[in-house]
Amino acid sequence: MSTVQSQAAETPLVAALKDALAATLISAALFLFLIAFYTKIEPGGLIITQRWGLFFTIVATVGVFRFLRTFLAETHFQLSAARAGGIAVPQPIAAIGHNAGWILLVIGLTLPFVILIFFPQQDRQYLDLAILIMTYIMLGWGLNIVVGLAGLLDLGYVAFYAVGAYSFALLATNFDLGFWICLPLAGILSAFWGVILGFPVLRLRGDYLAIVTLAFGEIIRIVLLNWYEFTNGPDGISGIPKPTLFGIEFKRSAGGFADVFGLSYDSIHRFIFLYYIILVLALVTNFVTMRLRRLPVGRAWEALREDEIACRSLGINTTNTKLTAFAIGAMFGGFAGSFFATRQGFISPESFTFIESAIILAIVVLGGLGSQIGVVIASVVMIGGIEMLRNLGFLNVIFGDGFDPGQFRMLIFGLAMVIIMVWKPRGLITSREPSAVLKERKAIGADLVAQGEGH
Repeated sequence: MSTVQSQAAETPLVAALKDALAATLISAALFLFLIAFYTKIEPGGLIITQRWGLFFTIVATVGVFRFLRTFLAETHFQLSAARAGGIAVPQPIAAIGHNAGWILLVIGLTLPFVILIFFPQQDRQYLDLAILIMTYIMLGWGLNIVVGLAGLLDLGYVAFYAVGAYSFALLATNFDLGFWICLPLAGILSAFWGVILGFPVLRLRGDYLAIVTLAFGEIIRIVLLNWYEFTNGPDGISGIPKPTLFGIEFKRSAGGFADVFGLSYDSIHRFIFLYYIILVLALVTNFVTMRLRRLPVGRAWEALREDEIACRSLGINTTNTKLTAFAIGAMFGGFAGSFFATRQGFISPESFTFIESAIILAIVVLGGLGSQIGVVIASVVMIGGIEMLRNLGFLNVIFGDGFDPGQFRMLIFGLAMVIIMVWKPRGLITSREPSAVLKERKAIGADLVAQGEGH
């Protein structure tokens, strides 16, 4: 009996080592001529340089991750078999509790002051990165309504982002309106375009729905690119006004923010103000989404996600359910686009390509469809992690002075997505809270929930 148990205990380790060795050899063959040898054009001609340090590092990383993945999978399989046989095993780590939301809120409120205190030399850079992450969090929460709650796969969400940005820019520059007036107008216009998109896709499901939404996003971008008289075409729109604090501008001259409050002028004040604007907009998005989930319309979204035929049999109007999901999700995308326009001061069609939709959808999927906290974690990891890669100076010590981490951003981005999907196929946050609670609140597993299949 002990011999059988020892063999069973060695099986996951042996299988993991064999699998890791095979993956290492395959990756070495693939990356030998892609990574190990690098060609550069010099005045004397084409020169081949060798990067063995980078090559062995990548190959070793593949082997280690493959070993961990196989070993954990085999161990999980044995634990599942033990549970099925009635053997007591340790329970997995519990899902993130309710306190996580409050902790993240405190971090978000105090982040600018933490950056100013601990990173005074790089405060502008880190605040700008925090604003970018918060923008993607808001976009992820808006798309989560369509994909995570209603189960409608949308690949053209960047179109509403663009409509909001251009609506704000055109209203502000042509009619001399302020930020706080143009913001709700841009959101309303984006919601209107969400309804326009919703009507053609009412009878579409799955892949067909994804194709139509993808085409809608490309149509919007091409219109913005070619309608020169209205959108200024590829030249974009510049001179977009900045937001003000009750009419007080963040300028150096008299009457500016620093002058009114008796402070020495510092451009960081405007970045802090922009950060808190996008933080408030994101919190409003989260609050409205969570409230709508508990209302009849939110329950109708989740019923539509699970089974459209059953949803109709219960007397739910699927037409209105889909239209409200597209409209509300588009509205929040329009709000984010308005903020993007006023933050940049310049917009062009090149800022609203398909890759933006892909990144937002990846944030929602990797975070866990339907999970608000999962979107936050995925945004910080994907957007913040990739941007921070530029500042990792120790990589130059390992791979040489000529190594530029920025060249491998998309490679690392794709590798991170593959790792997370292998490790957590249902997203980082795999538990859900039901909208309606009977007697006792219990979390449900993500494997029991339909996942954005366009039902």
